[in-house]
Amino acid sequence: MDFTEAYAAAAARWPAGTDALDVPTSWGRTHVLAAGPAGAPPTVLLHGGGATATAWAGVARELSGRVRVLAPDQPGSPGRSTSGRPFRTTADQAAWLTELIEALDVGPVHLVGHSAGGHLALTGALERPGTVFSLALLDPTACFAGFSPRYLLHALPHLVRPTPARVRRFLAWETRGRALDPAWLEVTVRGSTEFDATPIVPTRRPPRARLARLTTPTLVLVAGRSRAHDPSRVARSARTLLPAATVVELPAASHHTIPVLDAAGIAAAVGDHVVRSTPPPR
Repeated sequence: MDFTEAYAAAAARWPAGTDALDVPTSWGRTHVLAAGPAGAPPTVLLHGGGATATAWAGVARELSGRVRVLAPDQPGSPGRSTSGRPFRTTADQAAWLTELIEALDVGPVHLVGHSAGGHLALTGALERPGTVFSLALLDPTACFAGFSPRYLLHALPHLVRPTPARVRRFLAWETRGRALDPAWLEVTVRGSTEFDATPIVPTRRPPRARLARLTTPTLVLVAGRSRAHDPSRVARSARTLLPAATVVELPAASHHTIPVLDAAGIAAAVGDHVVRSTPPPR
């Protein structure tokens, strides 16, 4: 099985009736998996670094009865999008996200992001608040705390010279041996080893003053067993920096089991947050 076959198998786990959209942007053609009623609240799901839209299959199955789910493969990452030019800064990524939302033509959206996708979602809301109804940040990185040095040390070999064995070993360590979804694991391993590496976009935590001005309704879900950073520090900082945010800890989740193994609980929390944050029709 190669990456194309692994992706197709994982995408087939999305809800029946899922559409595959190809959306043109100046950064490349963006492939989007879309499910749920067209008139439901538009909810954009942003995957973490090195992942694909297929990672949201379980969440999409749970959410698509309540919202319109739109999950892109981010250009430059493994997936079915094309990359016309590489992202070099967070501003580049935010510009792509703005173009994508405008091209989808669904009005303001609810943004949900995991890991680096959480950082991108938060950046999008800070840059263009009028385009975002709500935020849901799933174990976000570089938002409220830095990476754990131990995590970076374990991640380095599979980032610099990835092999299937190294990728599997790293994920087994981070998830503390929890049984992983085979379809997701196959896509992740193939994506890490069969795609040319793209430049890592440097990310910085937003200044406290910018976060203090954020008025977008925000949900933060923290993986209680995450090895990417100190979960208690992430939760504490999120509550301090965004006092109006709802912060929920998922005690059984690790950084890389989100959103796959914890899909039901995540979808319930995100769905309720989206419904609460959707303005009534005029």
